[in-house]
Amino acid sequence: MKNTNKFIGKFVVSQADVEKRLSKAKAFIFDWDGVFNNGFKTGQTGSGFSEIDSMGTNLLRFSHFLKTEHLPFTAIISGEKNESAQFFATREHFNFSFYKIAHKIDALNYFCDHKGIKPEEVVYFFDDVLDLSIAKVCGLRMMIGKQATTLFTGHCIQNNLVDHISANDGGAHGMRESCEMLMTLNGNFDDVLKMRTEQTDDYKEYIKQRNICETLIYTKDNMGRIIPDQNSL
Repeated sequence: MKNTNKFIGKFVVSQADVEKRLSKAKAFIFDWDGVFNNGFKTGQTGSGFSEIDSMGTNLLRFSHFLKTEHLPFTAIISGEKNESAQFFATREHFNFSFYKIAHKIDALNYFCDHKGIKPEEVVYFFDDVLDLSIAKVCGLRMMIGKQATTLFTGHCIQNNLVDHISANDGGAHGMRESCEMLMTLNGNFDDVLKMRTEQTDDYKEYIKQRNICETLIYTKDNMGRIIPDQNSL
């Protein structure tokens, strides 16, 4: 059943095109700063996340599971080390958490090689300049919008680097907004909420499979090679 509520974000390409690209997706990859939060930090303190957005990512993964009968692959790719991101990825049983990866395409290539998928099968949630190397090649580009970066947003639109822009920013649950929109395009928004609320057998099977995943944490060494974080082993 499709939810008929009007979307509040902006489709850069047609809604039908976003739906088509989503139908090919096998993975959801997320930037952290400015996507799960407003990007503010104090010194070395990492930026946190909202449980509202966390629920959005879980519901979206369940939506994908219902539609395809497969768990989507998941990862966080961050240019900085952030304990909150690693905690979140581990708690939510993402496949990978990459940090200190300034040239993020390297992490995407590593991810795709190890999961046997193509960049065009990735949905990427992003917000800023460091994300553009991935936005150039992945299948569906979901920007978490910000009023302060209208020129950057215009650059992304003009250079075919974004497919949808959320109305809300990272500090106001733009992630949840984007997840709910994609669930609606999957055609099962209401079913997902009902099954999650009632803890149906389908949802229990999804959680069982999801929780088997152990999160791998990776970074780069001094030679620029992607390696496991020794502290996470």
